[in-house]
Amino acid sequence: MKIVKRDGTIVDYDPEKIRVAIQKANNEVNRKEKITKEKIEEIIKYIEELDKKRILVEDIQDIIEEKLMEFGKYQLAKRYITYRYTRELVRKANTTDQTIKELIEGENDYWNNENSNKNAKVVTTQRDYLAGITSTDITRRFLLPEEIVKAHDEGIIHFHDADYFAQNALHNCELINLEDMLQNGTIINGVMIEKPHRFITAATIATQIILAVTSSSYGGATITLSHLAPFARESYERYFKKYQDRGMDEKTSKKYAKQDMKKEIADGVQTFNYQVNSMTNTNGQAPFLSVCMYLGETEEYKEELALIIEEFLNQRILGFKNEKGVYITPAFPKLLYVLEEDNIHENSKYWYLTELAAKCTAKRMVPDYISEKKMLELKIDKNGNGNCYPCMGCRSFLTPYVDPKTNKPKYYGRFNQGVVTINLVDVALSSGKDKELFWDIFEQRLELCHKALQARHQRLSKATSDVAPILWQHGALARLGKGESIHELLHNGYSTISLGYAGLYECVKYMTGHSHTDNGAGKEFGLKVMQKLNDKCNEWKEKENIDYSVYGTPIESTTYKFAKCLKKRFGEIKGITDRGYITNSYHVPVFEEIDAFTKLKLESEFQQLSPGGAISYIETPNLQNNIPAVLQVIKFIYDNIMYAELNTKSDYCQKCGFDGEILVDDNLEWYCPNCGNKDHDTLNVARRTCGYIGSNFWNKGRTQEIKERVLHIDNKDD
Repeated sequence: MKIVKRDGTIVDYDPEKIRVAIQKANNEVNRKEKITKEKIEEIIKYIEELDKKRILVEDIQDIIEEKLMEFGKYQLAKRYITYRYTRELVRKANTTDQTIKELIEGENDYWNNENSNKNAKVVTTQRDYLAGITSTDITRRFLLPEEIVKAHDEGIIHFHDADYFAQNALHNCELINLEDMLQNGTIINGVMIEKPHRFITAATIATQIILAVTSSSYGGATITLSHLAPFARESYERYFKKYQDRGMDEKTSKKYAKQDMKKEIADGVQTFNYQVNSMTNTNGQAPFLSVCMYLGETEEYKEELALIIEEFLNQRILGFKNEKGVYITPAFPKLLYVLEEDNIHENSKYWYLTELAAKCTAKRMVPDYISEKKMLELKIDKNGNGNCYPCMGCRSFLTPYVDPKTNKPKYYGRFNQGVVTINLVDVALSSGKDKELFWDIFEQRLELCHKALQARHQRLSKATSDVAPILWQHGALARLGKGESIHELLHNGYSTISLGYAGLYECVKYMTGHSHTDNGAGKEFGLKVMQKLNDKCNEWKEKENIDYSVYGTPIESTTYKFAKCLKKRFGEIKGITDRGYITNSYHVPVFEEIDAFTKLKLESEFQQLSPGGAISYIETPNLQNNIPAVLQVIKFIYDNIMYAELNTKSDYCQKCGFDGEILVDDNLEWYCPNCGNKDHDTLNVARRTCGYIGSNFWNKGRTQEIKERVLHIDNKDD
């Protein structure tokens, strides 16, 4: 007889464990209530005579309780039930205790590789992870329905960020309303910050705001440089007045004022970059920040904005020095460069900025590119107007929104409530290729996700503005009164909540035998799957007035977890579960040979059906000596796809000074091809994993995915 334990593992039946458990309860009752050894053996014999091939451990315990009461040993049965309950609590506590012990001692593989931008060895990260482990434990035992926890554990869905869920006030990501906070002032830690009157002051205050905001949420934040541009104008006017007061003529005053303004912009941008990368927020890392460069956001201050963008690009091309004093590629801030009529053609006024952006991408992997043209086509608000705006963090996009008070579009100051992701591969494999059954299971799993998303929403809806004044009272997301509920901001389209999805390729491949890139049956089925996700979000939104939105989930570590769960549940299926990862969102699988332009064009069709967030990429060799190729891709992005990036290589070995691509061997270990160095502490490796750059290495599944990536463009003339 086999025993099925609580965690699903199967062990051999052992009657001694029953004897020990009953005897422990026996020792805690008086002589009259005790049970004899003969009666214990009678219970064991009864269980064995059931002649079950498999039996749940809970069923055995139920039988023991029933038999004890049948023998009239009610106090003993009560003691046994108490013992059983206590053991259950100990089991759960020990799991948490053991995880904490492994984290502190550096032995927990999950936490060591959970986030490629966090170093689990340092105390600030460990403190965040310790809180996260406690939050996860509370979430699993008290806050989520058992069916959600079970589905999460089995890899059927993924309930994101359970390590922050215990606090009812934490949301996912946001577009910070820096304009409001700088122009109207704000309050940080009870200190009033008044409107600045110089660029360098505004840049410094911006970093303080970013630190405070990202310490009050757990996802990515985005600011836009157009909100800093007016302060460059103020700096210029101060300098101009200074030279005028010294008796200089207007022409000379303008000349020197502009020189001083440019110097201040350079100093301000350097201060901003140093601050953002040297600060640690309460999440135990540098702020997960994106910086938007969109000339179209301002006409009045466009010239100043262009100067700021130019400086950001130049400083990123240079890079940041590592501890050896060598310039390397930093992970943050991520740069988002919007392609528009003013910068996309050789004769455009700001084409020089696009050329600079191309050089920066070739050297440092950023900026990423947003097509104003495609966004205006796809992001239509209720007034019938197209909108262009940045993503929050790495890929999460807000839905179009018109402020009812002004009847104008509003994006900065809005946010995302959180994410739950469906494992599309599991839906497919559970159906056994029966398409009718597939859609039935898909429907059930989507409702499971819906229930989990409702839990996220309901938890956040209990928050008042007092829990994070920087967000809700002082302008980052709102200016509510003290004690005021944030409930209204969770409805009417002001914020979004995300239905994520993963593994479209493997799902389609299993169900149809084709990749979704085939322009035939595979693609057709893939688009139907994506449409179903959107239909459900629209259905929920209509009923609840909450902006559910389909989101191409990054799943940095979850891609590995899902793969392991699938292999455990369904075994190794060639081409489906035989790797240590599944494919992110709608992406073409990393190992499939396809050229850059075909890939981007194909993925653009799926990106349209992922309105809550999506990013496409192409994998490239070192293109620093082939900037025309980068520009060719950039132009293609502008005409064909809303949001895309180029994954170049930018690594460094501190032991031998090698500046090139650090490789992965067959054992999934990183090594320097020049000297063979495998020490992570002396290798600077930067790779795009899920739309953002990681620099602290990855788990085995993600490392395998990185190793298997094929190039979509090369440096050949033909």
